[in-house]
Amino acid sequence: FFLYNRVLSKMAAAESALLWQRLITAKPFFLFCGPNVLQGREHALRLADRIAHIKHARNIEVIFKASYDKANRTSLGSFRGPGMEEGLTILEAVKKATGLPVISDIHETHHAKAVAQVCDVLQIPAFLCRQTDLLAAAAATNRVIHIKKGQFASADVMARAAEKVKQMGNHKVLLCERGNSFGYSDLIVDYRNLIWMKESSKLPVVLDVTHCLQQPSARPTESGELVSGAADPRLIPAMGCAALAMGVDGLFLEVDEDPSQAPCDGKLQWPIDKLDSLLHSWTLIAEARQQADPLPEP
Repeated sequence: FFLYNRVLSKMAAAESALLWQRLITAKPFFLFCGPNVLQGREHALRLADRIAHIKHARNIEVIFKASYDKANRTSLGSFRGPGMEEGLTILEAVKKATGLPVISDIHETHHAKAVAQVCDVLQIPAFLCRQTDLLAAAAATNRVIHIKKGQFASADVMARAAEKVKQMGNHKVLLCERGNSFGYSDLIVDYRNLIWMKESSKLPVVLDVTHCLQQPSARPTESGELVSGAADPRLIPAMGCAALAMGVDGLFLEVDEDPSQAPCDGKLQWPIDKLDSLLHSWTLIAEARQQADPLPEP
């Protein structure tokens, strides 16, 4: 049993090292893409299959993303997903069926080891980006770690969050901008942070083009609960273009077959039918920026 676990650990470390190399060398950019939350095996497999076909047609490095538990919803009755055990079974099926690496977020330290048995990338939620024990547990898996920037955090704070993971011996860290609090129920992206995070951390930087348009807990439902709204999902293409023009390494985008029917953050998701055309536009911007590098300095 112990020998079997050691073999699995070595295989996971080798897989993580290869994925990390693909991410840091990805051109024109890499992409986290998938539904906000798992809605069943067949739904996940349908979406993943379409994403995999687009990935190969576009020759873009793509990691399939989906949450098994939305643990930080505003209301107790909000849809949370299938839970860790069933969710990991679904994500494992996605990996086997499509060959796509997968990412999911963890909220508890004791989730890290189990999730790392399936997921190639572990995500630290924005609200938990400074939680030392959670960062340490994620780092110990030796998987790639994707840290979402807290809505309250500066670039320097995020560099220090990344440093916690690196001090645990894991240097495979990505930092993700997802907007700063702007009043009580809105977010705004300060694009300077994309540059400052890269400079202060020396790590790849991602923009979450989905949640940076979120209006947290801004929309009351008929039942009296509060859910998040969206500033305007039509801004998703422009947010990605601006980030790529600023030189980000990757983008984070949630998609669904019919976003209006999604149980969570539907107003923030992009229709899967329009994913290929969106990636075409983003690729043009990313390639133009890369041809202009290095930019002149004063």
